Amino acid sequence: MSDTTTDIRDTTADARGTAAAARRTTRRTRPARARRARGAGLGVAAWLLGLLFFLPIAWMALTSLHSEPDAATNPPSWAASLTLDGYREFFGVDGGASPWPALINSTVASLASTLLVLLLAFPAAYALSIRPVKKWTDVLFFFLSTKMLPVVAGLLPLYLFAKNTGLLDNIWLLVLLYTSMNLPIAVWMMQSFLAEVPVAVIEAAHLDGARLPTVLARVVAPIAAPGIAATALICFIFSWNELLFARVLTGVVAETAPVFLTGFITSQGLFLAKVCAASLVISLPVLAAGFAAQDKLVQGLSLGAVK
Repeated sequence: MSDTTTDIRDTTADARGTAAAARRTTRRTRPARARRARGAGLGVAAWLLGLLFFLPIAWMALTSLHSEPDAATNPPSWAASLTLDGYREFFGVDGGASPWPALINSTVASLASTLLVLLLAFPAAYALSIRPVKKWTDVLFFFLSTKMLPVVAGLLPLYLFAKNTGLLDNIWLLVLLYTSMNLPIAVWMMQSFLAEVPVAVIEAAHLDGARLPTVLARVVAPIAAPGIAATALICFIFSWNELLFARVLTGVVAETAPVFLTGFITSQGLFLAKVCAASLVISLPVLAAGFAAQDKLVQGLSLGAVK
């Protein structure tokens, strides 16, 4: 009898242990399933959001492949025949103006101004982050306050200055303007990036006898490369897309791509397909630069976000 009771107790204990283990396994499995479901939901939402942002670009690309009458229909005719007439007219195949001088001007102005911005903003950001000057927060606020002035408010003085100095329709005037426009935001961005550079590494370089230019070029720059790439890309995009100064201060010689694009908009006739084709071509350098530097851009914009 006692043996039977003991067996029953052992069997009951084993069953209780098995049930407890099953409950523990269930408790561990439920959070894992919830996390997977939440991750899948976020993934679907990210894809939907990406498609939402991509839809206008796809619409513009499709419209650029339609003829002008088909592109002007409302609602748009998705099943209309495709043609390259808009691109032929943009590139001047049928005898129109060539876009290459404007594209070259935009490239020169954007690249040269971005290079000057980096050369000036890098040591300034170093002085405000790693070797901070007195009242460095006031200095940063002053840099940021220069962006609060409406661009149109300085248009007339700049036009008179360019006219009196003979710099109207000169690409190097745009380089100077784009540099001054992008320098404050570049200093602000790079200051936050350089603040993440370990000071111990810089002190070790100084102890080894490295001078400041060597420290900046061989120690600080490689560590802050993602932030520098993100800053350069943003400055390049701002310079490439700028229209107001280029429209007023240039004519034929220094005409940029956005100004050339506005020439397709007329008060008579149809122009939607040509404008979409021109917009897509002019946007390609920015898209290519962003795609080529996407890893550096993500690292730079998220630098310091996770400790």
